[in-house]
Amino acid sequence: MAMQDPRFLLETSPRQNLHARFAQDVLRGLSAAPKRIPSVYFYDSIGSELFEKICTLPEYYITRTEKAILETHIHDIARFQNGSDLSLVEFGSGSSYKTRLLIQAFLQQQGHLTYRPIDISDSILREGARRLLNDFPALRVHALAAEYDDGIRKIQQANVSPKILVFLGSNIGNFEPPQAVDFLNKMRHIMQPRDLLLLGTDMVKPRHILEPAYDDAQQVTAQFNLNLLRRINRELGGDFDLSRFRHRAFFNETESRIEMHIESIGQQQAHIAALDRTFAFRAGETIHTENSYKFTPDMLQSIFAAAGLKRLQHWQDADGYFRLNLLGPA
Repeated sequence: MAMQDPRFLLETSPRQNLHARFAQDVLRGLSAAPKRIPSVYFYDSIGSELFEKICTLPEYYITRTEKAILETHIHDIARFQNGSDLSLVEFGSGSSYKTRLLIQAFLQQQGHLTYRPIDISDSILREGARRLLNDFPALRVHALAAEYDDGIRKIQQANVSPKILVFLGSNIGNFEPPQAVDFLNKMRHIMQPRDLLLLGTDMVKPRHILEPAYDDAQQVTAQFNLNLLRRINRELGGDFDLSRFRHRAFFNETESRIEMHIESIGQQQAHIAALDRTFAFRAGETIHTENSYKFTPDMLQSIFAAAGLKRLQHWQDADGYFRLNLLGPA
C-alpha cells in the first residue's frame, strides 16, 4: 500500500530541533558525574527495530504478558468507552503490535476510528500504519513523529474528544517517579470528563525474572544499548570504539528499578566532533542509559493520586507480573 492513502497523515517535529537537542543532551550527560544519556535517544530507526526484536525474546515477558491481558479483557476495556466517535491516542506506539486488539474492538463497537499514534521514529510509524490500514479499511491514522510533550500539545490543540489515551509496555517506568507524576498530570489536563487513560505497568517480581528480561542470552538488549554510541558516532561525529564498552543491566532493589548502563572496558577517551569535546572514561565507569521502575500497588496508587487520576479498573495476569490500569480524571 502506498502511503499516499488519504486515510493516512503523518506530522513530524522539526528534525533540526531534535538533532540540536540530542547534541545538547549528550554534552550535558557526558559532562555530568555520573555520566548519563536519556533513554529517549535509543529510538532512532535502528534502535526502534532492535526494540521490536527485544519484544519477541523469550526472556522479555512484558510484551507477551501485556498482550495476553489485552486479549482476555479487551471487551471489558472497550465497554468503558461507549462513545460514537472515539479517537485512540497512543504514546510510544512503536509498530502498534498490541494496539491492533484495541483498534479491532473499537471498530466493532462504533464502525470507524481515528488512531493517533505518537512515536519518535517516523519509519516505524509509516510501517505500522501501512499494516493497520491494509487490515482495517474503516480506520484513519493521523500519526505524529515527535516526543511525548510535543504529542500532548498537538492533541490539546486538536481538541480531540472523546478519546482513550494509551501508554502501554510499562513505558511509564522509564520516568523518575516525580517525572511520572508530572507526565500523567499533563495527560490528565488534556482529558475531558468522558476520556480514559489505559496505562501498562510492570510490577515488582523476583530478580531471576527481571534481570534476564534486560540482559538476554542473544545479547539483543546489549546491541540496543550500545547502539546509542553508534548513533553518537553517526550523527555527532563521535569516535567511540564499541568493542571497548559493554552492556550492564541489574535490579536495584532499593530504588525498585532495573538500571541499564554502558560500561567502559579500561581507561579510554572518546572525541565527539559536533561538540568539539573529548570525554575521558575510567575503567569500569558507566554511562547510565535507562531506568525501568517496577511497581507495587501502593506505589501506583500514590502516583495516580498525585497526578489527579482515579483508577476505574485494573486487569493483570495470574502471576501478577503486569497490570493494565484504566484511569479517568479524578
